[in-house]
Amino acid sequence: MTGDTTGVLDEALQRLHDSGPERLGRLTNHAPMAVEALAAHGQARSVHRWLDAYAHKLEEFPSAAEPVTAANWRSALGDPRRAADWIGYFEREIAERPWREVLARWWPRLLPGMYGGSTHPVIRVGHAVRTLLAGESTEPRLAELAHGLGYWAARHRLVADLVPLPGADSAAAALGAVPPVVERDGGFPARLGRVTGLPVWAATTTVTEPEEAYHRLTELVRAATHRYATHGHGEETMLVHAATAPNAVLRTLPALPHVLWVPSLRAAWTASAAVTAMYAPGTPVAYAPPGAVTPEEVFERALAHGDEHVIKLTDTALDIGDEPALAAALRSIELSEPLTSWT
Repeated sequence: MTGDTTGVLDEALQRLHDSGPERLGRLTNHAPMAVEALAAHGQARSVHRWLDAYAHKLEEFPSAAEPVTAANWRSALGDPRRAADWIGYFEREIAERPWREVLARWWPRLLPGMYGGSTHPVIRVGHAVRTLLAGESTEPRLAELAHGLGYWAARHRLVADLVPLPGADSAAAALGAVPPVVERDGGFPARLGRVTGLPVWAATTTVTEPEEAYHRLTELVRAATHRYATHGHGEETMLVHAATAPNAVLRTLPALPHVLWVPSLRAAWTASAAVTAMYAPGTPVAYAPPGAVTPEEVFERALAHGDEHVIKLTDTALDIGDEPALAAALRSIELSEPLTSWT
C-alpha cells in the first residue's frame, strides 16, 4: 500500500473540509475516511465520482461559538455544539507545532472518550495518520488530522466503570465471551450505557511492554474482522466498528510515543468489546470461504458496491489479508445496502 501521489486525495480533502463532521445532528460524515481508503488502495481515479454520489449526505460546516484555548478546553470537551471551535483549535495547534507533537499531547486526553460518535472520530484520526505516515505532510492532510481530532474532542464520551468479567487467553475467545446487553433497542449512546461489564483480556498484569501491546492489538483487529464473517448479520453496519475502531488505533501507534501503546490497547479492546456487546447476534452463521479471489478483486467489489462502511471494513480486511478477512469483507457486501446513485 502506498500513499496517493496523484494529488486527488488532497483535492478531495479540500473539497470535504467545507463540510461538517456530521449530518442531522448525529450521523457521521464518512467521506474523508472512505476517500482515504480508496486512494490508499490505488483507486484515486474513482474518488471524485464516489464523492459526487455521496454528496447528498454532506452538510455545511457548522458555525463557531467561542475559540477553544489552553485555558478553557476542559469545559468544551465532549460538547458537539463546539465542533467548529475544536477543529479551529487543532488547525492552529498543527500550524504552530509538528503534527506528531500535537497528536502525542492530545492522544491520552482523548483516548478515554473514544466511544463518542460511535467511535467514528478515532477512526477518522486513524485514516488521517495513515496518510501522513505514508506520504507528504501536505496542508489538506494536516487539516484532515485537525478535523478528526476536533471531531473527537467535540464528541468525547467516557464509559462508566465496567465490571471485569472472566476473560480468555485469545482475542477471539474473549470476544466470544462478551455478554450481550439485555435491551437491544435504541442507538449507540443508549446501548453503550447498558454495557456494565466486559471480559478481561490483555490485562495490565499481563501486558506491560509496548511491543506486546502492538502484537495484542494486531490480534484483536484480526479476530474482530474474522468474526464479522460469521456474526455481521447481527447489525451489518455497527458491527463494522468492532474491527475498524481498534484498527484505527493500531494504525496510529507508529506515530505515538511507546509509553502510549499499552493504554491504547486497553481503550481499543473496550471499544471493540462494547460494540460486540451492543450488536452481536446470539447465533452465528456458518463460515463461507471467499473462494479464489484476490485482495484487489475484493476491494474492487467493495468500490462497486459503494457503501462507506463496506469500503472501510474491506480496507481493514486487506490490512490482514488472509482468507477469513476477505470472507468478512465479502459478507459486508452481501449484507449492506449499496450507496444510492452509485454505479
